[in-house]
Amino acid sequence: MSFVALLIGIILIIIISNLSRIFKFSLIWELLGQIGASLVIILIGNVNISFFNLIYGNQIELGYMTIPFSLLFLIGFTNVMNKERMQNYLILLLPFVSLACISVWSFIMGFSFVTVTGICTSLSILIILLYSYYSGETFIGRTLTASIGFIIAVLSLALKNVYIPLFTLALPFVLYYLLLNKFTNLQSIVISSLVSIFFSVLMFAVPSSILCYLVVGLTVILVLTQLSRRYRLI
Repeated sequence: MSFVALLIGIILIIIISNLSRIFKFSLIWELLGQIGASLVIILIGNVNISFFNLIYGNQIELGYMTIPFSLLFLIGFTNVMNKERMQNYLILLLPFVSLACISVWSFIMGFSFVTVTGICTSLSILIILLYSYYSGETFIGRTLTASIGFIIAVLSLALKNVYIPLFTLALPFVLYYLLLNKFTNLQSIVISSLVSIFFSVLMFAVPSSILCYLVVGLTVILVLTQLSRRYRLI
């Protein structure tokens, strides 16, 4: 059922994204399509996250917030790379690292759905990277980036691990945009990819309970930086 729900979700995102581009619809229609795709995953695929692991084996139960949080997470990560302008094809190195980490983690944990889907998506990204490199053509648009982001979000929820995409995709991507003003596009991608690889290794060395506090700390730092115009991201 998870495979079917994921396939339906991806098809919805692709159709809505292409229709929005062809007929120049407002971005609100893309958002509605992503909400629909996310609800398919949550309600039909039964993929969600209902708790967070804390230190000493404690948990935070989300309860009635399970569906809203899962919906917010899916839509948020669907749009992590979903920018208006065309992307450099090398930016796909970030989701490739994230998917590789997810696939290894799921293989160790015994999640066959996540493992198979993660490997297939990783290979697809690798083919796109090789084709773009040898042909000199690039087609990294909103439809592709939204689909990849959606797949990563779904696999993370199925794996019950939201830290992997956060540390291996979201944070490196934010770093990439911070570095664009100081380095070339290629240098920014290389540095961000190395950071993504570092965090992917960290996933296997640091307990998830510790990562929870790291997330809180980084969030606090991000909020504080928004108080200064110089470091403001939003």
